[in-house]
Amino acid sequence: MLESRSFVRSLNAFGAFWFDFLIGDDWRGTVGIVLAFILTTFLHHSGAVSWWVVPLAVAAILPFNLFRLTRRR
Repeated sequence: MLESRSFVRSLNAFGAFWFDFLIGDDWRGTVGIVLAFILTTFLHHSGAVSWWVVPLAVAAILPFNLFRLTRRR
């Protein structure tokens, strides 16, 4: 019984870590990058060159998020 509680606690801590790491203070950045990965996958499977999608998404999303978050404070 004690081992299963320890496992559940560890699993909850693991999930909480990844949620905080990925979502953090702003969920919009995570959604944007996930959408960029999805678009990259679709472009790759259609035969198009797709390496540029994620760097472009990061270059667009990062300044937007930094501006939005620093403007609030």
